[in-house]
Amino acid sequence: METPTLLVLLALFTLICVVIFAAISKRKTEERRHDPAVAKSSLATDSPGKSAVEALDRH
Repeated sequence: METPTLLVLLALFTLICVVIFAAISKRKTEERRHDPAVAKSSLATDSPGKSAVEALDRH
């Protein structure tokens, strides 16, 4: 197999893997976003308790 052909195949394989990983990650994130039982991030403005932003605020 010639080098340019191998490089094209490796590039396409890498691109396909990245697209598949991104799609799976997006689906999991959307499922987590719509689940009301999941605790909110400490960076969220409506999170319960003291947020991470308030803890780092030195004013």
